[in-house]
Amino acid sequence: MTAEILILSLLVLFAINTPIAIAIGVASILGILAQGNFPLMIVVQRMFGGADSFHLMAVPLFMFVGVIMEAGGISRRIINFANALVGWVPGGLAAVAIVSAMFFAGISGSAAADTAAVGAILIPAMKKSGYESDFAAAVQASGGSIGVIIPPSIPMIIFGFLTGASIGQLFAGGILPGILIGISLVGVTTFISLKKGYAATASFSITQVWQNFKRAILALVTPVIILGGIIFGIFTATESAAVAVVYALVLGMFVYRKIKIKDLSRLFIDGAITSAIVMFIIATASIFSWIAAIEDIPARLAGTLLNMTENPVMLLLAINLVLLIAGTFVETTASLILLVPMITAMVPTLGIDMVHLGVIVVTNLAIGMLTPPMGICLIVSCSISGDSLAAISKRILPFLAVLVIDLLIITFYSPITMWMAKLVAK
Repeated sequence: MTAEILILSLLVLFAINTPIAIAIGVASILGILAQGNFPLMIVVQRMFGGADSFHLMAVPLFMFVGVIMEAGGISRRIINFANALVGWVPGGLAAVAIVSAMFFAGISGSAAADTAAVGAILIPAMKKSGYESDFAAAVQASGGSIGVIIPPSIPMIIFGFLTGASIGQLFAGGILPGILIGISLVGVTTFISLKKGYAATASFSITQVWQNFKRAILALVTPVIILGGIIFGIFTATESAAVAVVYALVLGMFVYRKIKIKDLSRLFIDGAITSAIVMFIIATASIFSWIAAIEDIPARLAGTLLNMTENPVMLLLAINLVLLIAGTFVETTASLILLVPMITAMVPTLGIDMVHLGVIVVTNLAIGMLTPPMGICLIVSCSISGDSLAAISKRILPFLAVLVIDLLIITFYSPITMWMAKLVAK
Protein backbone atom coordinates (compact mmCIF):
# COMPACT_ATOMS: atom_id res chain seq x y z
CA MET A 1 0.00 0.00 0.00
CA THR A 2 2.89 2.36 0.77
CA ALA A 3 4.26 2.08 -2.78
CA GLU A 4 0.86 2.88 -4.27
CA ILE A 5 0.43 5.96 -2.04
CA LEU A 6 3.96 7.12 -2.81
CA ILE A 7 3.58 6.94 -6.58
CA LEU A 8 -0.06 8.05 -6.80
CA SER A 9 0.49 11.11 -4.60
CA LEU A 10 3.54 12.08 -6.67
CA LEU A 11 1.58 11.82 -9.92
CA VAL A 12 -1.31 13.85 -8.50
CA LEU A 13 1.02 16.58 -7.26
CA PHE A 14 2.75 16.73 -10.64
CA ALA A 15 -0.63 16.92 -12.37
CA ILE A 16 -1.63 20.01 -10.37
CA ASN A 17 1.68 21.74 -11.17
CA THR A 18 3.16 21.56 -7.69
CA PRO A 19 6.85 22.63 -7.76
CA ILE A 20 9.03 19.57 -8.34
CA ALA A 21 10.91 19.61 -5.04
CA ILE A 22 7.74 20.19 -3.01
CA ALA A 23 5.86 17.45 -4.87
CA ILE A 24 8.60 14.89 -4.26
CA GLY A 25 8.97 15.92 -0.62
CA VAL A 26 5.24 15.79 0.16
CA ALA A 27 4.83 12.43 -1.61
CA SER A 28 7.76 11.06 0.39
CA ILE A 29 6.28 12.25 3.69
CA LEU A 30 2.94 10.63 2.81
CA GLY A 31 4.81 7.42 2.00
CA ILE A 32 6.62 7.49 5.36
CA LEU A 33 3.34 8.08 7.20
CA ALA A 34 1.72 5.19 5.32
CA GLN A 35 4.68 2.94 6.06
CA GLY A 36 4.34 3.79 9.75
CA ASN A 37 7.67 2.50 11.04
CA PHE A 38 9.75 5.69 10.97
CA PRO A 39 9.49 9.08 12.71
CA LEU A 40 9.21 12.18 10.54
CA MET A 41 12.64 13.28 11.81
CA ILE A 42 13.99 10.86 9.22
CA VAL A 43 12.92 13.39 6.56
CA VAL A 44 15.41 15.99 7.79
CA GLN A 45 18.16 13.42 8.21
CA ARG A 46 17.69 12.01 4.73
CA MET A 47 17.49 15.44 3.11
CA PHE A 48 20.79 16.41 4.72
CA GLY A 49 22.41 13.09 3.87
CA GLY A 50 21.19 13.25 0.27
CA ALA A 51 22.88 16.58 -0.34
CA ASP A 52 25.99 15.89 1.78
CA SER A 53 28.37 14.49 -0.83
CA PHE A 54 31.79 15.50 -2.11
CA HIS A 55 30.70 14.64 -5.67
CA LEU A 56 27.64 16.90 -5.44
CA MET A 57 29.82 19.88 -4.49
CA ALA A 58 30.56 20.09 -8.21
CA VAL A 59 26.93 20.96 -8.98
CA PRO A 60 26.85 24.48 -7.46
CA LEU A 61 30.42 25.10 -8.59
CA PHE A 62 29.71 24.36 -12.26
CA MET A 63 26.49 26.37 -12.11
CA PHE A 64 28.49 29.28 -10.69
CA VAL A 65 30.97 28.93 -13.57
CA GLY A 66 28.07 29.50 -15.96
CA VAL A 67 27.03 32.65 -14.11
CA ILE A 68 30.59 34.01 -14.16
CA MET A 69 31.12 33.21 -17.84
CA GLU A 70 27.97 35.05 -18.83
CA ALA A 71 28.82 38.13 -16.73
CA GLY A 72 32.46 38.10 -17.84
CA GLY A 73 31.71 38.65 -21.52
CA ILE A 74 32.97 35.21 -22.46
CA SER A 75 29.75 34.24 -24.25
CA ARG A 76 30.25 36.97 -26.88
CA ARG A 77 33.80 35.83 -27.69
CA ILE A 78 32.66 32.23 -28.09
CA ILE A 79 29.78 33.32 -30.36
CA ASN A 80 32.12 35.39 -32.56
CA PHE A 81 34.40 32.40 -32.97
CA ALA A 82 31.45 30.13 -33.82
CA ASN A 83 30.28 32.69 -36.38
CA ALA A 84 33.68 32.61 -38.07
CA LEU A 85 33.53 28.81 -38.17
CA VAL A 86 29.99 28.18 -39.47
CA GLY A 87 28.40 31.55 -40.22
CA TRP A 88 28.95 30.92 -43.94
CA VAL A 89 26.41 28.05 -44.19
CA PRO A 90 22.75 28.74 -45.13
CA GLY A 91 21.00 29.98 -42.01
CA GLY A 92 24.36 30.96 -40.59
CA LEU A 93 23.04 32.44 -37.35
CA ALA A 94 21.10 29.27 -36.57
CA ALA A 95 24.24 27.18 -37.09
CA VAL A 96 26.17 29.64 -34.93
CA ALA A 97 23.59 29.18 -32.17
CA ILE A 98 24.17 25.40 -32.16
CA VAL A 99 27.98 25.58 -32.33
CA SER A 100 28.11 28.31 -29.66
CA ALA A 101 25.98 26.12 -27.42
CA MET A 102 28.44 23.26 -27.96
CA PHE A 103 31.37 25.44 -26.88
CA PHE A 104 29.48 26.82 -23.90
CA ALA A 105 28.46 23.27 -22.93
CA GLY A 106 32.13 22.59 -22.28
CA ILE A 107 32.06 25.30 -19.64
CA SER A 108 28.74 25.43 -17.81
CA GLY A 109 27.51 21.84 -17.34
CA SER A 110 23.91 23.08 -17.38
CA ALA A 111 21.47 23.07 -20.31
CA ALA A 112 19.46 25.96 -18.86
CA ALA A 113 22.59 28.10 -18.39
CA ASP A 114 23.75 27.18 -21.89
CA THR A 115 20.41 28.17 -23.45
CA ALA A 116 20.19 31.42 -21.49
CA ALA A 117 23.78 32.58 -22.04
CA VAL A 118 23.83 32.04 -25.80
CA GLY A 119 20.12 32.66 -26.41
CA ALA A 120 20.18 36.10 -24.80
CA ILE A 121 22.47 37.21 -27.63
CA LEU A 122 21.47 35.06 -30.60
CA ILE A 123 17.67 34.81 -30.37
CA PRO A 124 17.29 38.62 -30.72
CA ALA A 125 19.97 38.60 -33.44
CA MET A 126 18.13 35.90 -35.41
CA LYS A 127 14.82 37.75 -35.09
CA LYS A 128 16.47 40.98 -36.25
CA SER A 129 17.89 39.13 -39.29
CA GLY A 130 14.44 37.96 -40.39
CA TYR A 131 14.23 34.54 -38.77
CA GLU A 132 10.80 33.53 -37.51
CA SER A 133 10.76 34.05 -33.76
CA ASP A 134 9.52 30.58 -32.84
CA PHE A 135 12.12 28.96 -35.12
CA ALA A 136 14.91 30.99 -33.52
CA ALA A 137 13.75 29.91 -30.07
CA ALA A 138 13.49 26.26 -31.14
CA VAL A 139 17.02 26.34 -32.57
CA GLN A 140 18.46 27.76 -29.36
CA ALA A 141 16.55 25.33 -27.15
CA SER A 142 17.80 22.33 -29.14
CA GLY A 143 21.37 23.63 -28.99
CA GLY A 144 21.08 24.26 -25.26
CA SER A 145 20.20 20.62 -24.61
CA ILE A 146 23.78 19.70 -25.57
CA GLY A 147 24.82 21.42 -22.33
CA VAL A 148 24.30 18.22 -20.32
CA ILE A 149 26.01 15.87 -22.80
CA ILE A 150 29.31 17.57 -23.62
CA PRO A 151 31.31 17.67 -20.37
CA PRO A 152 31.25 18.98 -17.76
CA SER A 153 27.70 17.78 -17.12
CA ILE A 154 25.73 18.15 -13.89
CA PRO A 155 23.41 15.18 -14.68
CA MET A 156 26.49 13.00 -15.28
CA ILE A 157 27.84 14.03 -11.88
CA ILE A 158 24.54 13.01 -10.28
CA PHE A 159 24.49 9.71 -12.20
CA GLY A 160 28.03 8.98 -11.02
CA PHE A 161 27.04 9.85 -7.45
CA LEU A 162 24.06 7.46 -7.61
CA THR A 163 25.81 4.53 -9.26
CA GLY A 164 29.48 4.82 -8.41
CA ALA A 165 30.37 5.12 -12.10
CA SER A 166 33.54 7.10 -12.80
CA ILE A 167 32.57 10.74 -13.37
CA GLY A 168 35.75 11.28 -15.35
CA GLN A 169 34.81 8.42 -17.69
CA LEU A 170 31.25 9.72 -17.96
CA PHE A 171 32.62 13.12 -18.95
CA ALA A 172 34.92 11.58 -21.56
CA GLY A 173 32.12 9.35 -22.82
CA GLY A 174 29.92 12.36 -23.52
CA ILE A 175 32.34 14.10 -25.89
CA LEU A 176 31.70 12.21 -29.14
CA PRO A 177 27.92 11.84 -28.57
CA GLY A 178 27.76 15.59 -27.96
CA ILE A 179 29.65 16.31 -31.17
CA LEU A 180 27.39 13.90 -33.09
CA ILE A 181 24.30 15.68 -31.77
CA GLY A 182 25.74 19.11 -32.53
CA ILE A 183 26.56 18.19 -36.13
CA SER A 184 23.12 16.64 -36.58
CA LEU A 185 21.37 19.76 -35.30
CA VAL A 186 23.44 21.99 -37.60
CA GLY A 187 22.28 19.73 -40.43
CA VAL A 188 18.64 20.30 -39.46
CA THR A 189 19.05 24.08 -39.26
CA THR A 190 20.79 24.15 -42.65
CA PHE A 191 18.04 22.07 -44.30
CA ILE A 192 15.26 24.25 -42.86
CA SER A 193 17.17 27.45 -43.68
CA LEU A 194 17.52 26.41 -47.31
CA LYS A 195 13.75 25.94 -47.53
CA LYS A 196 13.04 29.22 -45.72
CA GLY A 197 15.67 31.24 -47.54
CA TYR A 198 17.67 32.21 -44.43
CA ALA A 199 21.04 33.48 -45.63
CA ALA A 200 24.57 33.05 -44.37
CA THR A 201 25.94 35.75 -42.07
CA ALA A 202 29.54 35.74 -43.26
CA SER A 203 31.84 34.36 -45.92
CA PHE A 204 34.38 31.80 -44.83
CA SER A 205 37.80 33.25 -44.05
CA ILE A 206 40.71 31.45 -42.45
CA THR A 207 41.97 34.84 -41.26
CA GLN A 208 38.70 35.58 -39.45
CA VAL A 209 38.64 32.10 -37.91
CA TRP A 210 42.19 32.57 -36.60
CA GLN A 211 41.59 36.07 -35.26
CA ASN A 212 38.40 35.09 -33.44
CA PHE A 213 40.05 31.94 -32.16
CA LYS A 214 42.82 34.03 -30.59
CA ARG A 215 40.22 36.26 -28.90
CA ALA A 216 38.28 33.26 -27.58
CA ILE A 217 41.16 30.91 -26.78
CA LEU A 218 41.31 31.67 -23.06
CA ALA A 219 37.60 30.86 -22.75
CA LEU A 220 37.95 27.72 -24.88
CA VAL A 221 40.78 26.51 -22.66
CA THR A 222 38.32 26.02 -19.77
CA PRO A 223 37.01 22.58 -20.85
CA VAL A 224 40.57 21.55 -21.70
CA ILE A 225 41.61 22.37 -18.13
CA ILE A 226 38.64 20.48 -16.71
CA LEU A 227 39.02 17.32 -18.82
CA GLY A 228 42.80 17.41 -18.99
CA GLY A 229 43.08 17.63 -15.23
CA ILE A 230 40.74 14.66 -14.79
CA ILE A 231 42.30 12.51 -17.53
CA PHE A 232 45.84 13.02 -16.25
CA GLY A 233 44.83 12.53 -12.62
CA ILE A 234 45.72 16.05 -11.51
CA PHE A 235 42.36 16.54 -9.80
CA THR A 236 38.96 14.89 -9.41
CA ALA A 237 35.81 15.96 -11.25
CA THR A 238 34.69 17.90 -8.17
CA GLU A 239 38.04 19.61 -7.77
CA SER A 240 37.95 20.49 -11.47
CA ALA A 241 34.77 22.47 -10.83
CA ALA A 242 36.57 24.57 -8.20
CA VAL A 243 39.48 25.11 -10.60
CA ALA A 244 36.99 26.22 -13.28
CA VAL A 245 35.45 28.77 -10.90
CA VAL A 246 38.83 30.32 -10.09
CA TYR A 247 39.86 30.35 -13.75
CA ALA A 248 36.56 31.95 -14.82
CA LEU A 249 36.88 34.63 -12.13
CA VAL A 250 40.45 35.42 -13.21
CA LEU A 251 39.31 35.76 -16.83
CA GLY A 252 36.27 37.87 -16.00
CA MET A 253 37.99 40.18 -13.49
CA PHE A 254 41.60 40.55 -14.62
CA VAL A 255 41.80 39.58 -18.30
CA TYR A 256 38.52 40.74 -19.86
CA ARG A 257 37.78 43.14 -16.98
CA LYS A 258 34.01 42.79 -17.31
CA ILE A 259 33.47 41.82 -13.67
CA LYS A 260 34.13 44.37 -10.93
CA ILE A 261 34.53 43.76 -7.21
CA LYS A 262 31.11 45.30 -6.62
CA ASP A 263 29.55 42.71 -9.00
CA LEU A 264 30.73 39.71 -6.99
CA SER A 265 27.97 39.80 -4.39
CA ARG A 266 25.30 39.74 -7.10
CA LEU A 267 27.04 36.89 -8.92
CA PHE A 268 27.37 34.86 -5.73
CA ILE A 269 23.66 35.38 -5.00
CA ASP A 270 22.67 34.38 -8.56
CA GLY A 271 24.84 31.29 -8.36
CA ALA A 272 23.47 30.38 -4.94
CA ILE A 273 19.85 30.71 -6.08
CA THR A 274 20.26 28.56 -9.18
CA SER A 275 22.26 25.97 -7.22
CA ALA A 276 19.76 25.90 -4.36
CA ILE A 277 16.95 24.94 -6.74
CA VAL A 278 18.85 21.88 -7.96
CA MET A 279 20.16 20.90 -4.52
CA PHE A 280 16.68 21.20 -2.98
CA ILE A 281 15.39 18.75 -5.59
CA ILE A 282 18.28 16.38 -4.85
CA ALA A 283 17.62 16.60 -1.10
CA THR A 284 13.89 15.86 -1.34
CA ALA A 285 14.37 13.20 -4.01
CA SER A 286 16.77 11.39 -1.70
CA ILE A 287 13.90 10.86 0.74
CA PHE A 288 11.75 9.50 -2.07
CA SER A 289 14.45 7.12 -3.30
CA TRP A 290 15.06 5.92 0.27
CA ILE A 291 11.42 5.05 0.97
CA ALA A 292 11.13 3.59 -2.53
CA ALA A 293 14.13 1.35 -1.83
CA ILE A 294 12.58 0.20 1.45
CA GLU A 295 9.42 -0.75 -0.43
CA ASP A 296 11.56 -2.43 -3.13
CA ILE A 297 9.91 -0.33 -5.85
CA PRO A 298 12.95 -0.14 -8.21
CA ALA A 299 13.40 -3.91 -8.19
CA ARG A 300 9.67 -4.49 -8.69
CA LEU A 301 9.54 -2.09 -11.64
CA ALA A 302 12.67 -3.64 -13.11
CA GLY A 303 11.12 -7.07 -12.63
CA THR A 304 8.03 -5.94 -14.54
CA LEU A 305 10.15 -4.96 -17.54
CA LEU A 306 12.21 -8.15 -17.29
CA ASN A 307 9.03 -10.24 -17.27
CA MET A 308 8.02 -8.57 -20.53
CA THR A 309 11.31 -9.43 -22.23
CA GLU A 310 14.89 -10.40 -21.38
CA ASN A 311 16.14 -9.46 -24.83
CA PRO A 312 18.82 -6.76 -24.23
CA VAL A 313 17.85 -4.84 -27.38
CA MET A 314 14.17 -4.72 -26.46
CA LEU A 315 15.06 -3.82 -22.87
CA LEU A 316 17.21 -0.90 -24.00
CA LEU A 317 14.39 0.30 -26.24
CA ALA A 318 11.97 0.01 -23.31
CA ILE A 319 14.34 1.90 -21.00
CA ASN A 320 14.74 4.64 -23.60
CA LEU A 321 10.96 4.91 -23.91
CA VAL A 322 10.51 5.14 -20.12
CA LEU A 323 13.22 7.80 -19.86
CA LEU A 324 11.80 9.83 -22.76
CA ILE A 325 8.36 9.83 -21.16
CA ALA A 326 9.80 10.67 -17.72
CA GLY A 327 11.86 13.50 -19.19
CA THR A 328 8.71 15.00 -20.64
CA PHE A 329 6.97 15.28 -17.28
CA VAL A 330 9.68 15.24 -14.59
CA GLU A 331 12.65 17.55 -14.02
CA THR A 332 16.03 16.04 -14.97
CA THR A 333 17.55 15.74 -11.50
CA ALA A 334 14.39 14.18 -10.11
CA SER A 335 14.20 11.75 -13.03
CA LEU A 336 17.74 10.61 -12.35
CA ILE A 337 17.21 9.98 -8.66
CA LEU A 338 13.82 8.32 -9.15
CA LEU A 339 14.63 6.11 -12.16
CA VAL A 340 18.34 5.26 -12.06
CA PRO A 341 17.95 2.68 -9.25
CA MET A 342 15.38 0.83 -11.38
CA ILE A 343 17.54 0.96 -14.49
CA THR A 344 20.75 -0.14 -12.79
CA ALA A 345 18.90 -3.16 -11.36
CA MET A 346 18.73 -4.43 -14.97
CA VAL A 347 22.42 -3.95 -15.79
CA PRO A 348 23.31 -7.68 -15.44
CA THR A 349 20.64 -8.58 -18.01
CA LEU A 350 21.56 -5.70 -20.30
CA GLY A 351 25.25 -6.59 -20.28
CA ILE A 352 26.12 -2.91 -20.66
CA ASP A 353 28.92 -0.82 -19.19
CA MET A 354 27.71 1.61 -16.51
CA VAL A 355 29.41 4.54 -18.26
CA HIS A 356 27.65 3.72 -21.55
CA LEU A 357 24.37 3.44 -19.66
CA GLY A 358 24.99 6.81 -18.02
CA VAL A 359 25.46 8.55 -21.37
CA ILE A 360 22.28 6.88 -22.68
CA VAL A 361 20.33 8.06 -19.63
CA VAL A 362 21.62 11.63 -19.84
CA THR A 363 20.95 11.82 -23.60
CA ASN A 364 17.36 10.72 -23.00
CA LEU A 365 16.89 13.37 -20.36
CA ALA A 366 18.50 15.99 -22.62
CA ILE A 367 15.77 15.23 -25.15
CA GLY A 368 13.25 15.63 -22.32
CA MET A 369 14.50 19.19 -21.91
CA LEU A 370 12.97 19.93 -25.32
CA THR A 371 9.52 18.50 -24.65
CA PRO A 372 6.69 20.32 -22.87
CA PRO A 373 5.54 20.74 -20.16
CA MET A 374 8.85 20.27 -18.27
CA GLY A 375 11.26 21.13 -21.10
CA ILE A 376 13.53 23.61 -19.34
CA CYS A 377 15.34 24.60 -22.55
CA LEU A 378 12.02 25.38 -24.23
CA ILE A 379 10.90 27.42 -21.23
CA VAL A 380 14.12 29.46 -21.19
CA SER A 381 13.88 30.08 -24.95
CA CYS A 382 10.24 31.13 -24.57
CA SER A 383 11.16 33.67 -21.95
CA ILE A 384 13.79 35.21 -24.24
CA SER A 385 11.84 35.16 -27.52
CA GLY A 386 8.41 36.02 -26.10
CA ASP A 387 6.74 33.12 -27.96
CA SER A 388 4.25 30.70 -26.45
CA LEU A 389 5.36 27.22 -25.40
CA ALA A 390 2.86 25.76 -27.87
CA ALA A 391 4.37 27.68 -30.80
CA ILE A 392 7.92 26.60 -30.04
CA SER A 393 6.82 23.01 -29.38
CA LYS A 394 5.65 22.70 -32.99
CA ARG A 395 8.92 24.05 -34.38
CA ILE A 396 11.02 21.73 -32.23
CA LEU A 397 9.65 18.53 -33.85
CA PRO A 398 12.31 18.20 -36.63
CA PHE A 399 15.06 18.63 -34.03
CA LEU A 400 13.47 16.01 -31.77
CA ALA A 401 13.27 13.53 -34.66
CA VAL A 402 17.00 13.87 -35.35
CA LEU A 403 17.83 13.65 -31.64
CA VAL A 404 15.94 10.36 -31.34
CA ILE A 405 17.97 8.96 -34.25
CA ASP A 406 21.16 10.13 -32.50
CA LEU A 407 19.94 8.47 -29.30
CA LEU A 408 19.53 5.13 -31.08
CA ILE A 409 23.06 5.43 -32.51
CA ILE A 410 24.46 6.21 -29.05
CA THR A 411 22.48 3.32 -27.53
CA PHE A 412 23.40 0.58 -29.98
CA TYR A 413 26.87 1.68 -31.12
CA SER A 414 28.84 1.68 -27.88
CA PRO A 415 32.27 2.75 -29.30
CA ILE A 416 30.96 6.30 -29.80
CA THR A 417 30.78 6.50 -25.99
CA MET A 418 33.31 3.99 -24.78
CA TRP A 419 36.29 4.86 -27.03
CA MET A 420 36.95 8.13 -25.21
CA ALA A 421 35.81 6.76 -21.84
CA LYS A 422 38.42 3.98 -21.96
CA LEU A 423 41.16 6.61 -22.26
CA VAL A 424 40.36 7.80 -18.74
CA ALA A 425 41.60 5.66 -15.86
CA LYS A 426 39.02 4.84 -13.21
